[in-house]
Amino acid sequence: MVYPILIKIYMKETIYMNAITNCNLCPRRCGIDRTTNIGYCGTTDKVLLAKVMLHRWEEPCISVTNGAGTVFFSGCNLHCCYCQNNAISNEIYGKSVTIEQLANIFLSLQEQGADNIELITPTHYVTQIIKALDIAKPHLHIPIVYNTGGYELSETIKLLNDYIDVYIPDLKYFSQEASLRYSHAADYFKYASESILQMISQAGKLVYNTNGGLIKGTIIRHLVLPGLRHDSLKILDWIAENTSSDEVLVSIMSQYVPFDFIPDEFFEIKRHVTKMEYNSVVKHSAELKLNGFTQQKSSASEDFVPEFDLSGII
Repeated sequence: MVYPILIKIYMKETIYMNAITNCNLCPRRCGIDRTTNIGYCGTTDKVLLAKVMLHRWEEPCISVTNGAGTVFFSGCNLHCCYCQNNAISNEIYGKSVTIEQLANIFLSLQEQGADNIELITPTHYVTQIIKALDIAKPHLHIPIVYNTGGYELSETIKLLNDYIDVYIPDLKYFSQEASLRYSHAADYFKYASESILQMISQAGKLVYNTNGGLIKGTIIRHLVLPGLRHDSLKILDWIAENTSSDEVLVSIMSQYVPFDFIPDEFFEIKRHVTKMEYNSVVKHSAELKLNGFTQQKSSASEDFVPEFDLSGII
C-alpha cells in the first residue's frame, strides 16, 4: 500500500527537481538545467546571498519594532536597467550557502529579534527556500515575507501556499513598451497582475499583531519612475478595480535614484522624479481611497541602498 503522504512527498520532490533541471519557475521559462548552467536570472542551483540584516527602513508594519529579518538573494529574473541593488541583481555578487545554512539563517534572525523573515528577490530560489523552510518552520513563530519584483508565475506562487504569510510584490509597469525597454519583459503586467491576485487569494485579509506588525496580507509596491506618471495612474486604477482595502496595502515609493551605471541609451530616466510627478500619483491614490504608505522625497538617495558586504551570512 502506498500512503498518501509518500505520494505527496514524491510529487513535491519531482516538482523541485524539474524546476531546477528544466527551470520554468518564472515567466522567462528559459528551460535551463541549473545544475550545470546559468539561467536568465544569472544563477545556478546554488543559493547565493549578498546580505542578511535587521532592516528598520521598510514599511512600518514590516519593520515594526526591531526590524525585518531581511535575506538579500543574488540574481534576478528582471535585470532592470536602473535597479538600486545592481550589484546583486545584475552583477550577481554573493556567497553560496547550503539549504541547511539558509534554514539556520532564518532561525538566527528570529533569535536576533527580527519581526519577520523577509525574502528579497527570491523567485529563482523558490524550491530551495521551501526546503529550507521545511527545516526551519517548525521552530519559527514569526511571519515569512515574500518580497518580489512581481514578475512571477501563478503556478510558482501556488507552490508557496502555506509557506508565505505576507506578500510584497512590486507592480512596476502597466505599459508593455516601458517594461520591455527597462526590464526586457513586454509581458510584465500580464504576469505580475495575475500573480498578485494569486498572492491575495492565498494571504487573505490583512491581519496585524498587537505591535502593529502585519502577519497576514499583501502590500503592493509601486516605484514612480521619471516620465511614467500616467503609467503609474493606470496601475493604481487597476489596483482599485481588482483588490479591496481589507486585503491590500499600497506603498507608493519615491526612492528612484538615477545611478551613474544606467546606460546613456536610457537618457530619459537619468534624472530624479519631480515633486509634481510623485505628488500627482499620491493624489490619485487618495482619490481612489487606496490605503497604504508614501515616502518622503529624501528617500531618493544612495544613502538608503544597503552595502552588500556578505554580512550576516553564516
